[in-house]
Amino acid sequence: MTGQAASASPGRIWTALGAVYVIWSTTFIAIKLVNETMPPLLATGVRFFVAGAVLLPIALRAGDRGGDRPGAAEWKGATVVAVLLMFGGNGGIVWAERTIPSGVAGLAIATVPLWIAAIDRVVLHRRQPGVVVIGLCVGFVGAALLVGGSAFEGAIDLGGLLVALAAAASWAAGSIYQRHARLPRRPFVAAGMEMVVAAGVFWVAGALAGELSDLRLDGFSRASVLALAYLVVIGSWIGFTAYLWLLRVARTSLVATYAYVTPVGAVLLGWLLLDERLTVTAIAAGSLIVVAVVLIVSGGGAARPDDGSPANDGSGHEQGRAHVEPEIVL
Repeated sequence: MTGQAASASPGRIWTALGAVYVIWSTTFIAIKLVNETMPPLLATGVRFFVAGAVLLPIALRAGDRGGDRPGAAEWKGATVVAVLLMFGGNGGIVWAERTIPSGVAGLAIATVPLWIAAIDRVVLHRRQPGVVVIGLCVGFVGAALLVGGSAFEGAIDLGGLLVALAAAASWAAGSIYQRHARLPRRPFVAAGMEMVVAAGVFWVAGALAGELSDLRLDGFSRASVLALAYLVVIGSWIGFTAYLWLLRVARTSLVATYAYVTPVGAVLLGWLLLDERLTVTAIAAGSLIVVAVVLIVSGGGAARPDDGSPANDGSGHEQGRAHVEPEIVL
C-alpha cells in the first residue's frame, strides 16, 4: 500500500466518492441545459479546452518531469484515447441529449461496464466468471428493453438512444485501449493532454456539422453559460480529480459503484428538475441494467484488480497504479 493510500481515511474516501456520485449525476442535466442554446459540439470543445489548458501546464510542472516527458508516442496514445473516450463517449452523449431525456442518457451510460466485459470476452477472448456472464445477459436484456420499449411507446427518440448506447460502447473500447496505451505515467498529465486533443476534435466535428453557421453568442442563455462553466469546474476539475484520487487510494470495486449510482441519480434529477417523463419501460430497463452492473462489478469483470501489480503500457516498460483503467467521465 502506498503512503498516500495508507493516509486516506474512510471519511475522506466516502466524501470523495459521494462527490463523484452527486457531480456525475448532475452533469447529464448540465449537458441538457448547454444544448438548449449552444452548438453542442463546439460548446463541448470549449469545455475540454478550458479544462485541459489549465490542467496540463500545472500537471507538467509536478512529479517526475525528467523521466516522464510526453513525446510523439504519448501524444499519439492520448489522441486515440481522446477520440474514443471524450469524443465518442462524452460527445455521443452530448449529441444524443439533443433528442432524448438526460435520465435516459444516464441509463444508456450504465451499460459501459457491460460493454467492457463483452469486449474483453468476445474480442480479447478473456474468460469471465460465471457471475459476469449472467450480468452480461441481464444487462443486454435491459439495454434491448430500453431500445425496444422506446420504439413501441414512441416516447423516446430511437436514433438518439442508439447514439447514447454507441457512446457507451466507444467509452468502453477506449477504456480497454488505454490499459496498454503509451501514455504519461502521471495521470493528470495524460488527462490534460487528452482534454486538449479532444477540444480540437470537437471543434473540427462541429465545423463539419455546420455549427459555425448557427453560432450566435447573443443567443446563449444564462442557464447554458452557467451549465458550461459547471461542466468545466465541477465536472471536469473537481469530479475528475476526486475520481483519480479515489483510484489511487480506494478499492477499484468500490470506486466502480459510481457506474450504477449516477444513472439512477440522473433519472431522478431529470424527473425532479426538468419534468422528464418516467416510463414503466425505462424504469424496468434501468433496474435490469443496474442489477447487471452490480453483478459484473462484484465478479471483477469491470474493475481493475486490486493486487497492486503494474500494468504494461505497451512500450516495454511497466507502469504503477498511477495509470489505471478509466470509467465514463461526464
